[in-house]
Amino acid sequence: MSMNNPLLETADLPAFESIQAEHIEPAVDQLLAENRKTMRSLLANTQTYTWENLLQKIEDLDDRLHRAWSPASHLHAVADNDRLRKAYNACIAKLADYATEMGQNVALFHAYEQIAASQAFHALTRAQQKIITNALRDFQLSGVALKTEAKERYKFIQQRLSKLQTQFEENLLDATQAWKKLVNNKDELSGLPASCLELAAQAANNEGKEGWLFSLEYPSYMPVMQYADNRRLRQEIYTAYVTRASDKGPHAGTFDNSEIMVEILRYRTEKAKLLGFDSYAHYSLATKMATHPDEVLAFLYDLAEKTKAQAAQEVKELTAFAKETANISRLEAWDIAFYAEKLRQKKFAISQEALRPYFPVHQVVAGLFAITGRLYDVAIKQRDGVQVWHEEVMFFDIFDAQGELRGSFYLDIYARQHKRGGAWMDECIVRKKSNTGIQVPVAYLTCNFTPPVTGKPVLLTHDEVITLFHEFGHGLHHLLTRVEYSGVAGINGVPWDAVELPSQFMENWCWEKEALDLFARHIDTGALMDDDLYTKMRRAKTFQAGMQMARQLEFALFDYRLHIDFASDATLDIQQLLDEVREKIAVVCMPDFNRFQHGFAHIFAGGYAAGYYSYKWAEVLAADAFSKFEEKGIFDKTTGKEFLQSILEQGGSREPLDLFIEFRGRKPSIAPLLRHSGIAHKA
Repeated sequence: MSMNNPLLETADLPAFESIQAEHIEPAVDQLLAENRKTMRSLLANTQTYTWENLLQKIEDLDDRLHRAWSPASHLHAVADNDRLRKAYNACIAKLADYATEMGQNVALFHAYEQIAASQAFHALTRAQQKIITNALRDFQLSGVALKTEAKERYKFIQQRLSKLQTQFEENLLDATQAWKKLVNNKDELSGLPASCLELAAQAANNEGKEGWLFSLEYPSYMPVMQYADNRRLRQEIYTAYVTRASDKGPHAGTFDNSEIMVEILRYRTEKAKLLGFDSYAHYSLATKMATHPDEVLAFLYDLAEKTKAQAAQEVKELTAFAKETANISRLEAWDIAFYAEKLRQKKFAISQEALRPYFPVHQVVAGLFAITGRLYDVAIKQRDGVQVWHEEVMFFDIFDAQGELRGSFYLDIYARQHKRGGAWMDECIVRKKSNTGIQVPVAYLTCNFTPPVTGKPVLLTHDEVITLFHEFGHGLHHLLTRVEYSGVAGINGVPWDAVELPSQFMENWCWEKEALDLFARHIDTGALMDDDLYTKMRRAKTFQAGMQMARQLEFALFDYRLHIDFASDATLDIQQLLDEVREKIAVVCMPDFNRFQHGFAHIFAGGYAAGYYSYKWAEVLAADAFSKFEEKGIFDKTTGKEFLQSILEQGGSREPLDLFIEFRGRKPSIAPLLRHSGIAHKA
């Protein structure tokens, strides 16, 4: 099979044009069988274990498996179909079993312990030592110390969780794609910008229909919420969006995640307790910067306290504005974005649409690369002839000042059918030392921006520009690492509540005139953004920042409370808890049918379970890190080099707080975040 299975050819980049669904399971089966066999023979060896004769070989085994699974898993996210889905789901269970088996392998655990206790341990690099200490922790978290029956139970739980989390995400994707609305009368679409109408007309045309076709994909959904004068249309699309994969709305019960959420929480809680933790929230902190749930809750409630008054004032202002301009006495959830956009235009004479002409997509990409070049002394060049999964995907190489290839990445930026929503960075290949030299890291950078409309240049909103910079920040963390062992190279081994630091840090350059002047040129005139427009944009930056902060804190507290409270009450009503958190934190009333939780993939299908707070935690770090550039100059070479060497190059080889202090010269402060958010802060 290996001769003609592209997933087993790991000499180069994945052969995306050759990979078929039927290649996936045989490749995974073969590699798992080979890994098990190799592991048995490695452990049968009774000599003294060392990095070279055991751990390096394990790194190589893990890497080969990752290189086969990564493209398969990526295709499931960006080019989903029934055959792929079936193969992916079959392998998820097998990989969960294998991971549990390795994590509970007592002989392997003792081998790591032996190396950790040996004299040779002290001669290893800091990265190698960190991999060993992380591994010893992870053995405990995998149940290595459990009795036989409990080990079996742990294995069963891991299998169920991997299956349920995938099912949650697939339900959400199917529910998102199941709803469409065709509008034939253009009068019903007044207020919508040309870019949105062109996209809707093209969507209708693609399906052989007349008129304008709207969907729940973000580039279609969001402009309707912000600009459609037709309140009924806003209500209809809002209702469909916030009831996806739930017991309510147009597809009530069809793709329902209600039971899946409860099951996921039940199994997570059982797993945590099996391992001796009070709750899944306690368990999750074993791999994070924060040390105790009380610390996380205190952090979130403290931020909420500093934010609440301002957020409430912003809602009051918005309500008064809607009453004054449209005689609406009660703002509904589907009115918020619409009147916020109108109020933004009134106060600052600016809108996302007014900025679009300055952000043609290729200009933005070139600008992002130019900014990165100035900060870190690297050059980014497009490479043609690389196999990709869709014709719109581009591929780039990143070189340092010495001309050394540091990494490469795929860029897939447009929304389309069968592609998971949202934006993310994922690893294709991880940097590591091999027999032939250094394996160069490769990343996938994925967004879901407004797709091209025939014959028109793609113009991004400023929000989309920020998203691109954010994901690229993650990408740089993966690509610019200098660590030579995959276990702590790039984002590997980085505590989850520090992993958003490089991404949120990168967003700052989207707001600086000196940076914008490198790429924000008007599509028609080529003119730079003038000072007047830039000033309006900057002034509008903190518009409704309190409301935005309150919303994020609501999500973070809901997630954290859910994973704590479920441990003491297995009959916990998820909706009731969300309502209770909203009662404390939220400043906007949600309708009874809102089922936000059914689409909260970050915590039910992604890696943010009992960890959504990390966006805010890392935002404190990012704002404070950027404040050093504000002091020294946003393109200050020395500061750029310090950030590169202290943060980006170190990966997970050292504790993030130590790295932050090395860069900033002190512990992090919350003040820069509050200042950047325009939230008044009394010391």
